[in-house]
Amino acid sequence: MKPIEQLLSIMEKLRNKETGCPWDKEQTPSSISKYTLEEAYEVYDAVERNDYSDLKSELGDLLFHVVFYSQMAKEHGKFDFDEVAQSSCDKMIHRHPHIFGTDKVPPNWEELKKAERAEKNETGILDGIAKALPATTRALKLQARAATVGFDWDNPLLVLNKISEEIEELKAEILAQNHEKQRLDEMGDVLFACVNLARKLNIDPETALRHTNQKFESRFNHIEKSLKAQNKDIKKTSLEEMERLWIEAKNIERQK
Repeated sequence: MKPIEQLLSIMEKLRNKETGCPWDKEQTPSSISKYTLEEAYEVYDAVERNDYSDLKSELGDLLFHVVFYSQMAKEHGKFDFDEVAQSSCDKMIHRHPHIFGTDKVPPNWEELKKAERAEKNETGILDGIAKALPATTRALKLQARAATVGFDWDNPLLVLNKISEEIEELKAEILAQNHEKQRLDEMGDVLFACVNLARKLNIDPETALRHTNQKFESRFNHIEKSLKAQNKDIKKTSLEEMERLWIEAKNIERQK
């Protein structure tokens, strides 16, 4: 038995109404979707760490979820795993006529995707952009799609001006009383404009923010370790002292 056949067999046994696993039997596509997202992020994390051993394991976990969804769909007479695999094959062949067909040049990617969306009755410019994407990634895709029809700033400096404008509007709402909803709206506008600036600079905002998260974590760890080495309680340390150690951590980074 091939590994994929064994995995499909395992899934069938786990979902067996009489002898299956109680937890697996009660799951639905909705109940496991959040775990699927977690598994996808764990795959991404393994790639970022260049850990092939972990990547193999995480890909296995993600594949198990594909098999899980397929088994549940099969039970309801919708589709099975073979149909999922065939769907992927059909899509890849359709998207690469210059590889699998007679075309001499690659197709226009945007036009191809537009045609695929039309087949699903997704005719709006922004249709088909998954709502479950991380907010910054979805903002980036929304902006890029709108830009295809000319709804875009000419250069990054104009976006920078827009960010300044949005920040001023946020300041006004911060100073106002009982404007929590307005602050949320304006904060969102600032973040959306920042994503737009990243796009204009050909920077992936998720990558940029991950990089800054790593810097923050590294520098804060330096503060924590330095204070611990001096037998100082971080909770009783002044902001000025922590800021001094923060700058020290930045200088160490520059030396590296």
